[in-house]
Parts: sequence; C-alpha cells; structure tokens
Amino acid sequence: MSGGQTTAPGATPEPGSTPTPPAVTLELGDVADEALRQAIVTPLVAFNTAMAGPGQGRPLVIAVRDAQGAVIGGLWGSTGYRWLFTQLLVVPEACRGTGLGRRLMGLAEDEARARGCHGAWLDTFEFQARGFYERLGYTCFGELADYPPGYRRWFMKKSLTGAGVGPGDTEPPATA
Repeated sequence: MSGGQTTAPGATPEPGSTPTPPAVTLELGDVADEALRQAIVTPLVAFNTAMAGPGQGRPLVIAVRDAQGAVIGGLWGSTGYRWLFTQLLVVPEACRGTGLGRRLMGLAEDEARARGCHGAWLDTFEFQARGFYERLGYTCFGELADYPPGYRRWFMKKSLTGAGVGPGDTEPPATA
C-alpha cells in the first residue's frame, strides 16, 4: 500500500512498513482455567509440530501408596521429543534413605527408554536433591540464582543411552 494508507488487520504489509495489529484486549488473571490454557497452548503446539514434528508427549506417572492405598508420594513427569522430563519427585520422609527414590527414577528412566527417549532432564532447588540426582548420573546444565530468594534452582540432564545427549556431552563415571 502507498500514500500513507495503513494495512488492514491481518493483511500482509509491504516490505519496510509496520503491520497494523488486529484489535485485541489483554486480560490478566490468576485463575488456572484449563480451558483457557488449552486455548493458549493449541496454536503453540501446532507451531512446534510444524517446526519440529510431533512431540508424541505422554504423561509418565508413578504413584507411591501406603498400606491403605493412599498416595503418599511418587513421580510426575512426561516424555516428548525423545526426552523424559521429571516435574515432581516426592519420596515420603519415612522412606528416605531406603532406595525408593532411586527405584522411582530407575522405573521412570526404563519406561522412557521403552518409549524411545535418549535423554532425561529435571530441575531441583538448592535445598532439595542435587547430590541425589548427581549420584544417578545427572549433570547440571543451567542455574537460576535467587529462585527462591537466597537459593538457586538447578537444571539437570542425563543421557539414557550411555552416550552424551548433545555435542560435547559425556556421562560422568559411575559412582558406587
């Protein structure tokens, strides 16, 4: 378009011109509405799929139940794009030091391998379990300082194939 005219909303602007955005309103909220989340994530998933192929995302959940059947801990994660993501790992306090955490992680990693995953990643806070994950072969690839205030949040990864999970990555030697 020329002569000072603006581009109609949604139309492709001429090179060098600034596009006119469609009319929108912004709504700030603090309610975790699943329908709203789906409306937001659907176009993102479509874009990601167009760029990287289908992620084949699947939940991976392991419940720890007590003798009465009540859930007292477990692992909550997912697999997608050939990676296992462990979002939550809760070992009941009475079970800590018994090998239950190692069993939960091992079961999740075995299932991830069966699903074709080559790597695993997670995050943990400074006051949580970095040493535990390092003993399982995880290495730190990122850090967020002062989250929460006064602490650090670490991002960790592990190869599930015995080889590195990226250029230059190698697994640390196994420790007993």
